[in-house]
Amino acid sequence: MTVEPDSLYCANHPQTPTLLRCNRCEKPICMRCAILTPTGYRCKECVRGRQKVFETALWQDYLLGSLVALVLSFLGSLVVPVLGWFSIFVVPIVGVIIGEAARFAIRRRRARSLFWVITAMAALGSLPVLAFSLGAVLGVFSQSSLLVGGSLFSLVWRGIYTAVVTSTVYYRLAGINIR
Repeated sequence: MTVEPDSLYCANHPQTPTLLRCNRCEKPICMRCAILTPTGYRCKECVRGRQKVFETALWQDYLLGSLVALVLSFLGSLVVPVLGWFSIFVVPIVGVIIGEAARFAIRRRRARSLFWVITAMAALGSLPVLAFSLGAVLGVFSQSSLLVGGSLFSLVWRGIYTAVVTSTVYYRLAGINIR
């Protein structure tokens, strides 16, 4: 005689049968709700609650990290047109330098919102020079300014700089999360 086990249903999806439970709170979860951790499957609520423990940023970290990213990104955007095609190799290194300088300034404290703010400031730091370069290409500004490169290639390299530095800074601070 065989005994059928009691059917469990996911706590978040009551129509989905499951045999899986969160290894922390024992709540029944389906594969859509399960997150694989190094110690087994957990529900999203337990993982989210555990992540809050690792957010250690203080209010001044937002200010200090933003200032470092803004200034370094602006200075890096001034150098890009001088490098030309060689900037393809240099810009990721500049992004790493900005990310590590910001990490040093915030003393390695962490918060997902902090990483987003620092990344936004790195992008914002590169935008003034990109905007002036666009204005020079369109003929709005005179091309005699040292800050403004009037060629289309200068505009393209500064656009590439903005995109690559922004993504490099974020992934340097937050790490790559594959889920």
